[in-house]
Amino acid sequence: MTASRTSRDNYGLPLRAPATGRQTAALREGMGFGIKADRLRHWAMAAGLRDVMKNGLYSIHVTLLDGRVGKGSGVILFRDGKILGGDAYLYYTGSYTVKDNNTFKGEVLVQRHTSPRGDDNPLFGGPAPVGIGVSGTYTDTRAEMTGTALVGKASLIFGATLHKLAEVD
Repeated sequence: MTASRTSRDNYGLPLRAPATGRQTAALREGMGFGIKADRLRHWAMAAGLRDVMKNGLYSIHVTLLDGRVGKGSGVILFRDGKILGGDAYLYYTGSYTVKDNNTFKGEVLVQRHTSPRGDDNPLFGGPAPVGIGVSGTYTDTRAEMTGTALVGKASLIFGATLHKLAEVD
C-alpha cells in the first residue's frame, strides 16, 4: 500500500479544494480569520448565547421516510464541529455547523467496516461510501434530524432521533 498525504483542517478532516469561482467554506460560514472556532464558541457561551450544540456522545436511531421501510441505530459523537460514529457494520465521519435557533446542518460520509452477515442489511452500507446531508434541531440532551443519503442513484430520506449518553470535552 502507498500512503498518500492529504492536507487537513483544524479538526483533522481532509481539506477540499473549492470549486473555481466559489468561496471557501471559511468565507461562506463567516469564520473570522486568525480566530479559532473554539475561541468563538467560548466567547459565545460566556456572552450567554445558546447557539452552541453541546459536545457529547449520542445514541442515534434512524428510520427511513418517504414510504420506505428500514431502521438502524448506533452511536455518534458531536464534538467541536466534527462528527464520528458507527454501528455493527458502518462508521460515520463528517462535520457540522450550528445555526441560529438551536439548529445545525452537516455532512456525513458513511463507510462499511464489516460485511453484513446473513439477512442483515445496513441502511446505507453498500460497498461504496455514501454521502449524506443532514439538518436538525437540538436541546441540551437530545436532537432530531433529517437527512438525504445518495445511495448509488437513489436518494434515501430519513429521520433520526439522538439521545445524549455522555458529556465530552
